[in-house]
Amino acid sequence: MLYPIGIQNFEDLRNGGYVYVDKTDKIYSLASSGKYYFLSRPRRFGKSLLVSTMEAYFQGKRELFRGLAMETLEKEWKEYPVLHLDLSGASYTSREVLDSKLANALDIWERLYDIQKRYSAASVRFANVIDAACEATGQQTVILIDEYDKPIIDNLDDPELQEYYRSALQGFYSVLKSKDGQIRFGFLTGVTKIGKMSVFSGLNNLNDISMESGYADICGISEDDLHKYFTGSVSELAEANGMSEGQCYDRLAEMYDGYHFCRKGDGVYNPFSLLNTFKKREFNEYWFETGTPSFLVKIMQRTSYDITHLTDEEVDSSLLSTVNTVFENPIPLLYQSGYLTITGYDPEFALYRLGFPNREVKTGFLNFIFQYYVPGETTSGMTLISKMARALRGGKPEEMMKLLEALFARANYQIQGNAEKDFQYAMYIIFELLGEYVQTEKQTSNGRIDILLQTKDYVYIMELKVDGSADEALKQIEEKGYDRPFSADPRRLFRIGVSFSSANRRIDEWKVI
Repeated sequence: MLYPIGIQNFEDLRNGGYVYVDKTDKIYSLASSGKYYFLSRPRRFGKSLLVSTMEAYFQGKRELFRGLAMETLEKEWKEYPVLHLDLSGASYTSREVLDSKLANALDIWERLYDIQKRYSAASVRFANVIDAACEATGQQTVILIDEYDKPIIDNLDDPELQEYYRSALQGFYSVLKSKDGQIRFGFLTGVTKIGKMSVFSGLNNLNDISMESGYADICGISEDDLHKYFTGSVSELAEANGMSEGQCYDRLAEMYDGYHFCRKGDGVYNPFSLLNTFKKREFNEYWFETGTPSFLVKIMQRTSYDITHLTDEEVDSSLLSTVNTVFENPIPLLYQSGYLTITGYDPEFALYRLGFPNREVKTGFLNFIFQYYVPGETTSGMTLISKMARALRGGKPEEMMKLLEALFARANYQIQGNAEKDFQYAMYIIFELLGEYVQTEKQTSNGRIDILLQTKDYVYIMELKVDGSADEALKQIEEKGYDRPFSADPRRLFRIGVSFSSANRRIDEWKVI
């Protein structure tokens, strides 16, 4: 089987014999029921291929849709002029980059429709192209804009350049409203919904389908898709990794499933990671490795956001719809970028619960931000985690604490920042990476345990004190009765008190009883 990794052109994909997960019924639904749409999805989730498929459909390339749902759904197969603008593939570091990008697209369209350039304003030239396309073909125009937000996202930390891009794009996109009568269909994609109301202020009939259940899997691969198109691939992957097919399906779900873009419905697999796994027959963090969230981490560090809430965040839908306040709250950007997803919904208060979608994202993200809160560490977070996991499973709390003590002793304690916060965040990241073994701030009748670790044979209760003492931490465990829920538990219980010094940024002392 040929996997279309990196192939974003629908015609190339079909002519090349690559596997195609058929989403054309959803494209037909959009085209037959509305006019202007917007879709937000994370990077490498198939947005560009979706737009390319729409382009082929509206160009009337019926032969490319043989065997697909569209072949039987569409009866007329009209050919429309399509204006496809892709704003990806550029780093928007100056005003000239966007100006050149728009000018290049307009030059191509003007040559196509034999338009003599008389104006310099991109919006005026765009309007003239739409008029000329309609006149030349006798059909309304289709407008497809991919990654509409990239110039703005590239400059979230540069307000002046961001405002220039916002203003320029607003003027360009406003043509869609002024030329509404000449437009058959408009579709825009992006990672985020940033500035939706300002960039598209004139286009108030834009239908945002990003959180509509009917289009939740318009990009990505559903569970049904996995079983329909990839049973042979799963069988080959299972054999290559010494697994049963059932175990292989479970591992794929654990690693790459779990994206939810609405409050109801099944999860969606990350298509990039899934296809790479099938092709290479190895489980790995393929999506995460294609782009690290360094800018997101910098934003998180500049805000007062408490990263220990990452796995149990609750927000309303309006917060998920914009990242205009990204430096006050990074959660919307983390959600729209694919690092968090919807994990639950509270209908009483209309609140969405967010968390990591799967193991790939969780371990990749936490391992990446590990270096920001434990500077100077030369080994990866997962190297430490593997050693700690072995110590936990073996009932060796002293060995685990020596690993932590050595870690902070190696860290560069001269860096500027809040030592107490960095320590708490580092401990949170470390223990979240331990996954199945840990609960942070476990609620009891008398308070919250800082860290609760459990294995098949052992229970560990850990209390942390900053500029206190290990004895004070152990005393709190006793006075609050944190160990009472385990009084009848046959597993061996360890109580661990830890003291961290904010002055030298190290674990000052620890005790185990």
